Amino acid sequence: MISIIITSFKEPKTIGRAIEAILYNKIKDNFELIISAPDKETLAVASAYAKKNKKIRLLKDSGKGKPAALNLILKKAKGEILVLTDGDVYIDKNAIQPLLDKLKDQRVGAVSGHPLSLNSRKTKLGYWSHLLTDMVNLWRKKGKFVSCSGYLYAARKKLLKPLPQETLSDDAYNSYIIAEQGYAIAYASNSFVYIKYPTTFSDWIKQKKRSGGGYNQLEYLLKNKSTDRTLIKESSGIFQVLNYPKTFIEFIWTLELILARAYLWTLIFWDINIKKKDFKKIWVRVESTK
Repeated sequence: MISIIITSFKEPKTIGRAIEAILYNKIKDNFELIISAPDKETLAVASAYAKKNKKIRLLKDSGKGKPAALNLILKKAKGEILVLTDGDVYIDKNAIQPLLDKLKDQRVGAVSGHPLSLNSRKTKLGYWSHLLTDMVNLWRKKGKFVSCSGYLYAARKKLLKPLPQETLSDDAYNSYIIAEQGYAIAYASNSFVYIKYPTTFSDWIKQKKRSGGGYNQLEYLLKNKSTDRTLIKESSGIFQVLNYPKTFIEFIWTLELILARAYLWTLIFWDINIKKKDFKKIWVRVESTK
């Protein structure tokens, strides 16, 4: 039994597309589709699909954040394998089976999908999204340890533990929990998930502060100081990044991204390590990705 999970929050405009993309997939195993959301608008759209398909289950979560929602799902999901994605993205019609195929290897505990940017490469922030997703794809293909993408990944339910309420990056936390148990984190490069990335710098900071801050948290959540995403480790790949641009303007945008990432990690250190900001002040909605 497979449990496919969509976590969502105030996404009535995109949840339908996310559900349809999953239902279009040809999946060999028996599965259930769980849609979790705290708001009536999103659940109302999902309910219309549930009335037509018995595989769909709805869960109204507490609205206390994604960690609380995932902890509820962990108790309710029937599957031995969980496939997790979000309500503001959609997956390829052939995305799920490659994840499940990787998990046939009993040494594998989780499998990451392959995020692709829907943004135009002709804009600076769109170019940044392509550069960052392509770099991570390259590192994963080379077999480097890179934690699963929260946009789409599959994991063995028995290996997961309840998330601390203040967790900013559930994908990072779960990946390290699984790796610490001696299981491999695999990559399905043909398991595509399509994402709209931020189109304003302020939203870019909000989103990256949340994800980058999640890795920073691992130092005290898991007592693990060897994470795969820090300013120092990002700097080690600078030559690959500088070889990515195809035009002069893309080269300029690349230099600006390097400065933006340095600024971002400074903010993360200040907000989390120095000011110790509350989870709710960092986990904020990013409107331009909807």
